[in-house]
Amino acid sequence: MPEGIRDKVVVLGMGCSRFGERWESGPEELMLEAFSEALADSGVEKQDIDAAWLGVFFQEQSTGKSGLPLSQALRLPNIPVTRVENLCATGTEALRGAAYAVAAGAADIALAMGVEKLKDTGFGGLPERTKGSSEDLWLPNSTAPGSFAQLASAYSAVHKRDIKELKRAMAHISVKSHRNALDNPKAHLRRAITEDDVLNAPTVAYPLGVLDCCGVSDGAACAILCTPEVAKRLGRSDAVAIKALQLAPSNGVELSNDAWDGAHTLTTRIAAERAYREAGIDDPKSELDLMEVHDCFSVTELVLMEDLGVSDEGRAIDDVLDGRYDHDGAIPCQIDGGLKCFGHPIGASGLRMAYEIYLQLLGRASERQLDSPSIGLAQNLGGVPNRNVASVAIYGLKDITR
Repeated sequence: MPEGIRDKVVVLGMGCSRFGERWESGPEELMLEAFSEALADSGVEKQDIDAAWLGVFFQEQSTGKSGLPLSQALRLPNIPVTRVENLCATGTEALRGAAYAVAAGAADIALAMGVEKLKDTGFGGLPERTKGSSEDLWLPNSTAPGSFAQLASAYSAVHKRDIKELKRAMAHISVKSHRNALDNPKAHLRRAITEDDVLNAPTVAYPLGVLDCCGVSDGAACAILCTPEVAKRLGRSDAVAIKALQLAPSNGVELSNDAWDGAHTLTTRIAAERAYREAGIDDPKSELDLMEVHDCFSVTELVLMEDLGVSDEGRAIDDVLDGRYDHDGAIPCQIDGGLKCFGHPIGASGLRMAYEIYLQLLGRASERQLDSPSIGLAQNLGGVPNRNVASVAIYGLKDITR
């Protein structure tokens, strides 16, 4: 069995732009905003970075296809830059490339950047993909809200939970995210809402209403990584370490036969199992202190609680309504507002999740700071329930003086 990268890579610095409708800024300005914070946080110079990874999803509409936009925007010292794309897990994919380079000894210090500029592309939601792509071939006439509405209906049917009860739990999730975002000055949507607001909002794809859906945003997030030995040389005493970083893409089973019941995300369960094994976590219910998950829709967050093993099968509704994942709950989830309210610039979202966990573990999350967390999980789900890629990353504090 491969031993993975547990504790071989630490986060030296992180930065995140303000997310939102950033009409005044192009992708270059957004990357510079995130990078400037990360560089200052890391305590190193630009010339110390050995390699970089750039995550962008809709490159034709905004940033460009190569690694040059990052190299040029930041005036990097002619180091290798690799552009990656993996649906909504693109930011985590950039992080994975940088982390593997450091763990392998190919780079002492590596940079991971995720960025997306979506609001001024001329589309109300996400831009259209290339005609004749796999989306057209496999999922003709499919929409993201329609696909996740089917997830909600399947969950209700498989677990025999009344759809009205499910909608109440979904409303609670949206209210929670909006409440958490009030304490986050970088969040896109900072307005409190009520459960009645959610339940009475216009329907998008039943049972999903407008306030069950995340929007799209402009933004960038950035991480500077190194080994614990390099961090120690730089005078650090403790740091946030990557405990696990796992990725699981669909292989066609969900689309090809009836083995999948439509009520869960198979890839998340596979990635989570691998990540817990790599991180040495036996009981995520008791060992995780906080989570950031891919809440593209409120029902997605609910279902992911079971896929990640922190709620029992068919019981996530009860845990959500009991406040288990609220700010003061057993495992706070989306403490920064999540995709729902912090925003979803696709290429940046995975790194944005890491940014929040990084701040929380170091006790630097200001008004939204939790009480002494030591381990957190971030999960991305790129695509739709029956055809996707899931990533699960686990971060924890590490004493690097030993």
